[in-house]
Amino acid sequence: MTQNLTTVLRRSALTLLLSAGLMGPATTARADAGFQKWIANFYATAAENGISKATYQKAFSGVKTPDQSVLEKAAYQPEFKHKIWDYLDSRVNPYTVRIGREMAAKHGRTLAAIEKHFGVDRHILLAIWSMESNYGAVLSKDDRLHYVPRALATLAYADKKRSTYAKKQLVAALKIIQRGDIAASEMTGSWAGAMGHTQFIPSSYLIYAIDADGNGHRDIWNSVPDALATAANLLAKNGWQPGKTWGYEVVVPKGGEKYSGQTKTLAQWAKLGFARPSGSGFKNGKDRAELKLPAGGGPGFLMTKNFFVIKRYNASDSYALGVGMLADQLAGYSGMRQRWPRPDGALDISEKFELQTRLKELGYYEGEVDGNFGSGSKAAIQAFQNRMGLAADGQPSQELLRALRR
Repeated sequence: MTQNLTTVLRRSALTLLLSAGLMGPATTARADAGFQKWIANFYATAAENGISKATYQKAFSGVKTPDQSVLEKAAYQPEFKHKIWDYLDSRVNPYTVRIGREMAAKHGRTLAAIEKHFGVDRHILLAIWSMESNYGAVLSKDDRLHYVPRALATLAYADKKRSTYAKKQLVAALKIIQRGDIAASEMTGSWAGAMGHTQFIPSSYLIYAIDADGNGHRDIWNSVPDALATAANLLAKNGWQPGKTWGYEVVVPKGGEKYSGQTKTLAQWAKLGFARPSGSGFKNGKDRAELKLPAGGGPGFLMTKNFFVIKRYNASDSYALGVGMLADQLAGYSGMRQRWPRPDGALDISEKFELQTRLKELGYYEGEVDGNFGSGSKAAIQAFQNRMGLAADGQPSQELLRALRR
């Protein structure tokens, strides 16, 4: 497995020529003149970073307007808005576990080789793959994909908060295109420019991307080996500790909430009365761990170093917790032992699956039973509520589940 980073080419200040060549004849009525001017002017920055005129023209051929859906998605990030139990229910559930185990069997040899080479647990890699792209399923959904150069140019042009980030990532994306790992037309990703099966932003791709299948291209869009090896390389280079866990679910003793955010050895936590729900002890008592209370109260977690290495992939505590919990279940361990402090009447994950299953059995729902209540599930709920004379709010609830059971 080798890693070849794009070399920096000499500067070529061709902004005016590019503007004429890229924008072509008179602009159309639908074109955004301000956006086109920004693209033309940004070539000076791209050229300073070794991007040729030909690469730049190829990347922005046909790009006339900002991607408005990028700006809409930029304002909504579920790991920072959802309650922890809702966030985890949609990502750590029987569906993601079942598909993950199927993928573990299908890609067993690849996972074994990557685990041996990088020392990163294969179940962690599967969990990241699930969290990032639903094991690659989102890569076939056009409504979830964006053309990366256009998306990043949109953020740089219209999103002041993310402009600096977007400019850096756009230059990195252009380097990837210039290197030839992926054709410009195939460089798709998220609204923020995260790409491929394991959703790498361009700058991280340049640092960590791996050609695991040996075909000469670091292709995280189409090659599962390349994508999983790239994820493993990131974790390994950021200090992943082989053979150790990401953390432990713990029962918080009375008054233990005051220690939230503190770091102690596992042995010290045990002396303070923090214990695993199963009653088993902590391995490696000298290891240090930070207490986190994702719901403010209720279940606690002692997070070891590997948890914070996962956060180098995504800085959200919710994300890293989801990866760790899903990995544990993929490895055959049971899920959480304690209950989240859900509001009265709210469904837990098993009840969400039961509700969807019953709607499907009655012919109201045709989608995947996955615990996620999107537009299809809500429409099915409303249809059932209308038939039963209930308030048609389209929301899952204990009342609705009781009606379905009857």
